[in-house]
Amino acid sequence: MAGISQRKRIWGWFFFDWASQPYHTLLITFIFGPYFASVAAEYYLGTGLPEAAADARAQALWSTGLTVSGLIIGLGAPIMGAFADTTGRRLPWIIVFSAMYVGGAAAIWGMVPDGSNMWFGLMAFGIGFIGAEYALIFINSQLPSLGSQQEVGAISGSGFAFGYAGGVLSLVLMLLFFVEQPSGKTLIGLDPAFGLDAAAREGTRFVGPFTALWFAVFMVPYFLWVRDTGPAGTGGGIRAALGLLVNTVKGLRHRLSLSAYLGSSMFYRDALNGLYGFGGTYAILVLDWSITSVGIFGIIGAISGALFSWVGGKFDARFGPKPVIIAAIWGLMAVCVTVVGMDRSQIFGIPLAPGSALPDAVFFGCGVLIGGLGGTLQAASRTLMVRHTDPAAPTENFGLYGLSGRATAFLAPALIGLVTTLTGSARIGVAPVIGLFVIGLVLLHWVRPEGDRTP
Repeated sequence: MAGISQRKRIWGWFFFDWASQPYHTLLITFIFGPYFASVAAEYYLGTGLPEAAADARAQALWSTGLTVSGLIIGLGAPIMGAFADTTGRRLPWIIVFSAMYVGGAAAIWGMVPDGSNMWFGLMAFGIGFIGAEYALIFINSQLPSLGSQQEVGAISGSGFAFGYAGGVLSLVLMLLFFVEQPSGKTLIGLDPAFGLDAAAREGTRFVGPFTALWFAVFMVPYFLWVRDTGPAGTGGGIRAALGLLVNTVKGLRHRLSLSAYLGSSMFYRDALNGLYGFGGTYAILVLDWSITSVGIFGIIGAISGALFSWVGGKFDARFGPKPVIIAAIWGLMAVCVTVVGMDRSQIFGIPLAPGSALPDAVFFGCGVLIGGLGGTLQAASRTLMVRHTDPAAPTENFGLYGLSGRATAFLAPALIGLVTTLTGSARIGVAPVIGLFVIGLVLLHWVRPEGDRTP
């Protein structure tokens, strides 16, 4: 650590958010997710299914990919965290999972638009997604070492804001220079850069290699300025890690606030991930948007995410994270009700004139709130976890936090897929997210605002 100032450590830590955010912005929500949905829907239309059934089948397939990835992340997260705490080494694991991120993202290039290898696209996406989420556990565990309990709220919010700014820039670059519109030109009328073939949708598929390269380049400040600063570890291998995990889980019965918080965040973060995972596909399948329109929607959402996260960090520092979390959940529930209650022909049962632009305007407004309140919710949640974290085992505690965020990560996609299949409607299929937010809000009642960690 000699020669590396605390300010540099904080900025190096911020750069992980900047480097990794495009996986969520470009791949999950605004470029690859909608691309996958459009390819799958066209494929199923070609098999003779009617449009509504093809859209529902496409959304169900995307939900399957997110469900399987979520199960793997949820089951492995606490074990990874415990193992890191027993060995006392975190950076080697971050390197391994960074390699998974880069490899999985780059491989997305291979998913061709005729739908013949959709499962390959899902597998590549899943590998990178697992790497991104596992790396995040170790990154989050470093937050307590970056400042005091009063400072980490602002640091967490600023990190998310910086990450969203990176997401905005990466999305703008993709739309301006790579993603082809139906005309074959990009948003500013250019052919896709580097001679990419618009007819083969190579501009859109380039989102995978672009995301991989972005991460590899912008993780350099992190690896230069951040070092392992947690406890040295107790020694031992996987057996010691499992023993530590078992003891921690057993100890939850004596920590009501932490147990309630892990349960609450398990549901409301799953609901938020459901919104992120299906927002772009909703726009494609329900509102018939183009990927370029979804991308513009994403820019608006990401900018609001950066602004809200920064402002939310200030509110967090002043009032504490719990009130910020409650306000964000209520706002996101209102968004979900609005999304489920409209399509191109009506809003809450009120018929609209053919070709009305009102659904588009309303959904753009929803995008502002999804991006803004979602970023605020994630930043404040990370701060509240710090208040419940044992300083002797930060990675293992954040592994449990990762587990709470991913143990039911299959639930939102699975419920969306199930309801979509049963109703034959991609719009109504989003409804289960509301119930997950409600459960998370109820469980927050037992969470102490100041946390319950041992000083």
